[in-house]
Amino acid sequence: MKEFTYTIREAVGIHARPAGLLVKEVKKHASTVTIVKGDKSVNALKLMALMGMGIKCGDTVTVRVEGEDEEAAAPALEAFFSEHL
Repeated sequence: MKEFTYTIREAVGIHARPAGLLVKEVKKHASTVTIVKGDKSVNALKLMALMGMGIKCGDTVTVRVEGEDEEAAAPALEAFFSEHL
């Protein structure tokens, strides 16, 4: 399992548009991606669950990547977060 933390910089947090982009990015990889905030965690493929987490600008999340392509998926997702969130 690979893991990284990221502090959200998107002004409106993870709302519909960035959540949709994140789901599309996660679908490119075979690994399971989990977003953790506090004591809540969701599968990053679940759009409504992602939006339901209420992740706002300034919140820090942990991204867990686990699966057959985690070595490639984790840095790709970290770059996606830096560019879009």
